[in-house]
Amino acid sequence: MALENKLGLDSSADLAREEERISKKKAAELFESGMLDALKAGKFSALRAIHKYLFEDIYEFAGEIRTVNLAKGNFRFAPVMYLEAALENIDKMPQNTFDEIIEKYVEMNIAHPFREGNGRSTRIWLDLLLKTEIGRVVDWSRVDKEDYLMAMERSPVKDIEIKYVLKAALTDETDSREIYMKGIDHSYYYEGYTTFRTEEL
Repeated sequence: MALENKLGLDSSADLAREEERISKKKAAELFESGMLDALKAGKFSALRAIHKYLFEDIYEFAGEIRTVNLAKGNFRFAPVMYLEAALENIDKMPQNTFDEIIEKYVEMNIAHPFREGNGRSTRIWLDLLLKTEIGRVVDWSRVDKEDYLMAMERSPVKDIEIKYVLKAALTDETDSREIYMKGIDHSYYYEGYTTFRTEEL
């Protein structure tokens, strides 16, 4: 079963394809319009605006904090009852160095504030933060899928691996549309058909 959506699709495979197509188009618009540069880097308000723009044509909940608990495998993301407090704490985290920025990214991944589309939105959010604070962005085409996924799975306990993986892929081509779009082009690469389960509150 597909998530309830504005497109009237009930096949999860069809929805995934349309979601990728539409979110890519919207991500390009977000970059080309200069809207990203007006957002407060590192704040949840910026992530919310990114998510809303990418997914507002697909989901009613675009930009809205999730109201269900989410888990992936044996890992449970931040419980709904603590989610808003977690996001407030993330807003206050320092973001002056590469290490601090990745620590913030890890915490935002644990929060997983939206019902769907967290990965794509948060990668754009991360690149905006890196660009603003240290003048670098991630070239996602240089990030190995398996290394990234394993490092992210372990990051709540040990973040040294994800720091290593992402640091090796940094580039100073911060104004390159091609580099920016690679984070979206790889949405299937990192997220396609990933199984999340909702848990009753």
